[in-house]
Amino acid sequence: MSRNNELEDRIATFSARCVMICEALPPKRIGSANFADQLFRASTSVAANYAEASQAESCKDFIHKLKIALKELNESRTWLKIINSAAYAENQRLAELIAESEELTRILSASVITARKRL
Repeated sequence: MSRNNELEDRIATFSARCVMICEALPPKRIGSANFADQLFRASTSVAANYAEASQAESCKDFIHKLKIALKELNESRTWLKIINSAAYAENQRLAELIAESEELTRILSASVITARKRL
């Protein structure tokens, strides 16, 4: 399996794990529906934009799509931190996802830097 496929699978797994957090949020707690909606949208957008970057039409398009994925990853991390601070889900699961989002951010940021050097 190539590195790109491994990273794409890793990002898809991150998104799927965030979806599971959305499903597990307590329905009767204030804000749960909004938190779930926002996290769902942001985290699944990371995977979609990374997939689009993988099929980019140019280096500039690749960078643009990766930067969108990075923004969505940062938003996902923020929602995970809010959900964690409000104790809406299991702390350990959230801590693992927050750590994964930070590592994915470093990987995607490095890809953007490398792609910019190629321009």
